[in-house]
Amino acid sequence: MVWVDDLSWLDGDPICHLTQLTLRADWEKRWVHSEWKKSSGEAGRLKHTAGDFYGDAQEDKGLQTSEDAKFFAASATFEKFSNAGKTLVLQFQVRFPQGIDCGGGYLKYLPSGFDQKDFKGDTKYNVMFGPDICGTSTKRVHVIFFHNGVNHLIKKEVRALDDHLSHVYTLIVNADDTYEVRVDGEKKQSGNLADDWDFMKPKKIKDPAAKKPSDWVDNAKMDDPADKKPENWDAIPKEIPDPEAQKPEDWDNEADGEWGPPQIPNPEYKGDWKPKQVDNPAYKGPWVHPEIDNPDYVEYKNIAAYDDFSAVGIDVWQVKSGTIFDNIIITDSIAEAEAFSDATWKKNKDAEKAMYDAREKAKRDKEEADRKKAEEEKKKADESKKDDDDDDDDDEDKIKEKLKDDL
Repeated sequence: MVWVDDLSWLDGDPICHLTQLTLRADWEKRWVHSEWKKSSGEAGRLKHTAGDFYGDAQEDKGLQTSEDAKFFAASATFEKFSNAGKTLVLQFQVRFPQGIDCGGGYLKYLPSGFDQKDFKGDTKYNVMFGPDICGTSTKRVHVIFFHNGVNHLIKKEVRALDDHLSHVYTLIVNADDTYEVRVDGEKKQSGNLADDWDFMKPKKIKDPAAKKPSDWVDNAKMDDPADKKPENWDAIPKEIPDPEAQKPEDWDNEADGEWGPPQIPNPEYKGDWKPKQVDNPAYKGPWVHPEIDNPDYVEYKNIAAYDDFSAVGIDVWQVKSGTIFDNIIITDSIAEAEAFSDATWKKNKDAEKAMYDAREKAKRDKEEADRKKAEEEKKKADESKKDDDDDDDDDEDKIKEKLKDDL
């Protein structure tokens, strides 16, 4: 079970002939744009490009979202397979060169039977996997399984990367219902499907017939009945006149009223009296609601085993476009997925970063040069204005001298 698409066609065995990738201009025959949102003008188009920086201009070509504030929906089909009883590995590469502010970078893995021209947000899928970023609060990797008519989201957090470079996201689902999520080949989360998703109702529930007894005492402490409030406790005022205050010399009783010292907190004041607390002899401990077996509990096995995988789809909305999807592989071999990542992302990632760093440096250098040029032009303008002002002063002095001579 292997399906590979680096957004090109492959000759022969996709793992054994990774060096034989041949890019084709007719990629749209494989990837079909949906017409969803087209009539409202909200549908965006994907384009085939390596972007403004890359490791290899040809090998790093992928599908890029190309219009801001649009919905993007496109899918590619492959021969139907089932992952029942097998390891399922879903892996792809995604890059956010635009510095994404809000939008998805995930893929949907779908069964057969849907209309590619009508592929949209509520089209039924088996698995949705990949990063989703919006602002500073949402930076997570979605892992969603469709099970028993419901889309179930992972309960654990997997942090998404939002820099400008390419990253590889890998989801491994084993036949024993264990899983692992990797980012750039490093394990970020793992566990059991039954534990980390709400596929099943709880085994136990609170007994609806049980109620806390009315005479149950769950206060560990009580007021000491032998403790009495001291006499004159309430006679101590909260505030007192400031003994160090003095009447100002310029105080006018007629104009300012009768003078009185300001009030300050009373150091003798002890607040409201409360009796001491002692152990409550009637204390029974916290009441625990009895539980019973949940009659609705059903134990599921092979939770993420699907009879029909037939397509992969991009279905995202983005405020700022520019995301590039590439190097998609679906396989039952972890080793194959690792080999594919090594031959694509790992092979080119250092060169991609070097090109990105060079572009950023050039951008900073240009900004600095523009800033210095603007400062120099301002300085020249200020000097020119000063010279003009000095010339005006000289002319004024000459006029005054001439008037004196005339007189």
